[in-house]
Amino acid sequence: MRKVIPFLIIAIALWSCNTKSKENNTTLQKEIEQSYYNNPILAGWYPDPSITDDGKGNYYLVNSTFSYFPGIPIFHSTDLVNWKQIGNVLDRPEQLELEGLGMSRGIFAPDISYDNGIFYLTCTVVDGKGNFVVTAENPAGPWSNPTYLPEVNGIDPALFFDDDKSYIIYNSDAPDNKPLYQGHRTIRMFEFDKENLKVVGENRILINGGVDISKKPVWIEGPRMYKLNGYYYLMAAEGGTSVDHSEVILRNKNINDEFIPYKDNPILTQRQLDPNRKDPITSAGHADLIQTKKGEWYGVFLATRDYGDDHYNTGRETFLAPVKWIDDWPIFDLDGETIKYQYPLPKGVKINKELFNLNGNFTYTENFDNDKLGYNWMFLRTPKDTWYSLEEKIGYLTINTRPETLSGIKNPSFIGHRQQHLKGSASVTIDFSTQTPNESAGLVAFQNEAHFYYLCKSIKNGKPVVELIKGGEKEPTVIASVDLPETTSTIQLKIEANVDTYNFSYAIENDWKILAEKIDGKYLSTKVAGGFVGVTLGMYTTSNGKESINKAYFDSFTYTGNDAIYEN
Repeated sequence: MRKVIPFLIIAIALWSCNTKSKENNTTLQKEIEQSYYNNPILAGWYPDPSITDDGKGNYYLVNSTFSYFPGIPIFHSTDLVNWKQIGNVLDRPEQLELEGLGMSRGIFAPDISYDNGIFYLTCTVVDGKGNFVVTAENPAGPWSNPTYLPEVNGIDPALFFDDDKSYIIYNSDAPDNKPLYQGHRTIRMFEFDKENLKVVGENRILINGGVDISKKPVWIEGPRMYKLNGYYYLMAAEGGTSVDHSEVILRNKNINDEFIPYKDNPILTQRQLDPNRKDPITSAGHADLIQTKKGEWYGVFLATRDYGDDHYNTGRETFLAPVKWIDDWPIFDLDGETIKYQYPLPKGVKINKELFNLNGNFTYTENFDNDKLGYNWMFLRTPKDTWYSLEEKIGYLTINTRPETLSGIKNPSFIGHRQQHLKGSASVTIDFSTQTPNESAGLVAFQNEAHFYYLCKSIKNGKPVVELIKGGEKEPTVIASVDLPETTSTIQLKIEANVDTYNFSYAIENDWKILAEKIDGKYLSTKVAGGFVGVTLGMYTTSNGKESINKAYFDSFTYTGNDAIYEN
């Protein structure tokens, strides 16, 4: 026994140390999780961020939505890290007409600002009525109907409130409308009457071409103006919104003087880095600056998560990074050259895990048991009629089967959620039957009118089928099909994204089978499809140009994101 006791003591001691080690590791992991925030802060295609505060510790952020409705999501935070969508700026059909517009037209680059109890938002409807301003006392809404500004010729308008005057700055044509090279643009400014919402006098050119016109800079846009440290700062994006994107800054001490560029511009870019680096964040620019209540400075900006050769399916997303000041110039403090997927939390901030997930890895299930759709859901263009219901069949989302299609430029029976991860899935359970082969319903990965994959239930030769349809420049084509048992009514459908490929599966009572796998995902990337949006995963039904009284019943939608970068 004398020999056994020491071994028991040693074993107990080792077990105790191991247990404490695990406890310490768990504690350490929790501390690490609580010490950093994830980038992007808004995952999925939330591009062109603009941010403001009300002076009371509340921050508000908006993004472009192009030809999706409602237009311009608005998010609220008290710490720049934990964000909650509180509404949409353009949520009434009379505010926003999008019919006839391509998916990457419509709402470009909103700017939100606050002055003396009023929130202002300026924006552009490209290929529509042009530049406008709306106002609200409560940023959650309601917002006013647009007041259009025909004198503001260009895009990306933003307001700046000085002590006794207000101004609107924007991207516009080259001087005398005579560009010296492709992409030659200007930043211009009007005085602005904020009470009557109109411009005053003539416009003035603030930036011609970019910070150094001798280098033929392109697409100077997304201007913001700030007043502090005895200076007026003019910040803008330069280089276009792809891999050469950047953010530059200029300043002067009198708003009527020439703006002088920072000698070490750009203050934010990734264009100089090796495109083959691991897990690259690219195309950074179109930024806005904000100061916290504790005096820290941060910047929001758009960037992309490239999975190879400038391909990305999640679109341009909203990132957050610290900002430092050097000789009274704001510089993005990236902790090295590359933008990081994590940065330390602002002072005193903790992650609120009770909020609706907007970044990191997560699973989200919608059971359609509320009286209205959540803010994460979107339509293609402006709905003119009510063609869906959460009340017709309790616990289901009922969508009318209508003639409009994804390939057209009207408002089809589509309700979508952004793809927010390189690797993840969306699945639905759907009850749908038809006797005519032109009718179908299912789940779609949609980029634009010609670039989508549609996994659906339909009927062929009198038998129910599951089909995979690929969008095309001329017309969609069926690329995979399988017959179902003739009595099949309810079916489960799943689309899985695996970086540059997609898998498409179906199930009856959870017996999952693959219909098609390793289908080209680059077909849905911005590089191949063009435009400014990312993939949207949506529920959809259509009768392909013919009138119908049919309906599709969705009783759940589940989205899962599982990117490797967040597992560690």
